[in-house]
Amino acid sequence: MHYIREPKFQWGQPVVALTDLINDGCYPGADLDSLLIASGTRGEIVQTGLQEESNTPVYLVKFPGGKVVGCTEPEIAPARHLRFPVFNQ
Repeated sequence: MHYIREPKFQWGQPVVALTDLINDGCYPGADLDSLLIASGTRGEIVQTGLQEESNTPVYLVKFPGGKVVGCTEPEIAPARHLRFPVFNQ
């Protein structure tokens, strides 16, 4: 029996990028290694999924300007639990 890890974040949850999100080649229309989203930018979870091979939750996060980026748990945090100021962008 294969254990499926439950996602930490839920659809509609406000989050913030904890690190600069760089294009690893998966984001169409953006240059490889270009900055997609700056650290500290707020967004909202619009879909959750699972990378089955590694049993890792993946989140589609909508950021300002309508940019939707796939994120993993170490890259985002709940916006309401931050201990440092976040500036809307």
